This record gives sequence, C-alpha cells and structure tokens, in this order.
Amino acid sequence: MQAVKSKNTGPERIVRSLLHAMGYRFRLHRKDLPGKPDIVLPSRKKAIFVHGCFWHWHGCQKGRLPKSRLDYWLPKFEENVKRDRTKIAQLESLGWQTLVVWQCETKNLEALASRLQEFVDET
Repeated sequence: MQAVKSKNTGPERIVRSLLHAMGYRFRLHRKDLPGKPDIVLPSRKKAIFVHGCFWHWHGCQKGRLPKSRLDYWLPKFEENVKRDRTKIAQLESLGWQTLVVWQCETKNLEALASRLQEFVDET
C-alpha cells in the first residue's frame, strides 16, 4: 500500500487538465483547509475532491469490497467514508462549496467537463 499515491493521481490530473482547458486557475492540496482538497478555487470558495473508487468505497465496479480479509478492509473503508463526510461538512460550515469526483467518472470526459463547468459557475 506504500505505492498508492494520494496526490497527483491519474484521475486528479484529468480533472485538473479539464479545468485548466476551461480557463480556470486553481490551487492544489491546500493544507490549511479541512481534508486538504485536491483542487481549490479560492476566489469562488469551491473545493473539489477526486476520490478513488476503491479507497473511498464508491458503489461502482472498482469500489467493491475485496473477497478476503474483510475484518481488515471493512473498518478501513468505513473509516475513510466517515472521514470524507466529516471533512466535507467542516468545509461547508466554513462557507465552501464542495464537489466529489469519482475515479470512474473520469472515463466520460464530456460529462465530467459539463459537471465541472456547472459546479464552478454556480453561485
């Protein structure tokens, strides 16, 4: 598990590339914000988390539980989900709007670009 990256992942780079192509400028991994959002648009008070489907327990094909060692994996995933909810709630209580982009959503670039545009432009 040491090889699993938490920054600059493939899905994160895809989201950043789309945002940059749309003309948005952003900051990365702001340590002063709860949860260290992957992408932050400070002037709009928007934060984007790019979650891996496996590690953050998404309901898609990649987000399924392993078949072995459930006594290890189940609490780990439950804690990840709980932490994600807490950090998003903390950000929202500070007046930030948040968006979670799942790894599986990066496969359809047109739909993702539309979703990102809608999120960033909403007031």
